[in-house]
Amino acid sequence: MKEPLVILTGPTAVGKTKLSLALAKAIGGEIISADSMQVYRHMDIGSAKIRPEEMQGVPHYLVDVLEPFEEFHVVRFQQMAKAAIKEIRSHGHIPILVGGTGFYIQAIVKDIDFTENEASPYRQELSALAAEKGSAYLHQRLQQVDPASAKIIHANNVKRVIRALEFYQMTGEPISKHNEEQREKSSPYQFAYFVLQDDRARLYARIEQRVDEMLEEGLLEEVKALQAMGLKRGMVSMQGLGYKELLACLDGECTLEEAVEQIKKDTRHFAKRQITWFKREQDVIWIDKAAYAYQEERMLASMLKILREKEIIR
Repeated sequence: MKEPLVILTGPTAVGKTKLSLALAKAIGGEIISADSMQVYRHMDIGSAKIRPEEMQGVPHYLVDVLEPFEEFHVVRFQQMAKAAIKEIRSHGHIPILVGGTGFYIQAIVKDIDFTENEASPYRQELSALAAEKGSAYLHQRLQQVDPASAKIIHANNVKRVIRALEFYQMTGEPISKHNEEQREKSSPYQFAYFVLQDDRARLYARIEQRVDEMLEEGLLEEVKALQAMGLKRGMVSMQGLGYKELLACLDGECTLEEAVEQIKKDTRHFAKRQITWFKREQDVIWIDKAAYAYQEERMLASMLKILREKEIIR
């Protein structure tokens, strides 16, 4: 019998947090955050992090566990999430993955193998080439051997470009082919993959409202404090929406009004990309808020019915 797993995801600002708490209490679940920013301490407002007093006694994992100086990526997420799943199951409870980072969710659902090769001399050679000839040159080389990867990896993401070129050199096959094979794997879990969605215009209005609320709550002061700690735009933690734009403002590259407009625009685009990602995923169950007249009780009842049908709960 496969281990049970429930996923509740959807675009940013759609209302995952509130529904996840109701779901966890209904099925005896504990929540694992599938979010690339809420893992960091000191980054509460911009990440829309759930506060301890809002958790309603439901245990949460991967929230407030790393310092912003630490790198967080899909491999580390996978390791930490698997450890959390094991702990939750030891309590006799059901793990619920909640968050909007689709690639992280996929890594768990499909148990994708991200085994890294030992750093090779080729990796050092590619790093030197990037320093000498620039990221565009390296990306062009990737385009020649693995156009599928070149299409989805940005030229500025030198680390991933190097990894893809190194994989090709060492295995003779494109990393995109390897990743596709991993995505086709069957899941080790008996899972239900819920995607919460709303009307696009309502979602975008909520995004704009939430950005304004974050500013009122002190997002600019939060970014100033992070900057005072020595955090800079190039760091992984500072790539989060709201943080990089306000750092640009504090560096004098734009006004606060321009930064806020950029945050809203970037967040709308991010939500659109999230929806596109979930539409490509297999076995997802769409929970359209409008179809349930925006009533949480009706959404929850439908989810519980599906969980019983899938024998995830009794």
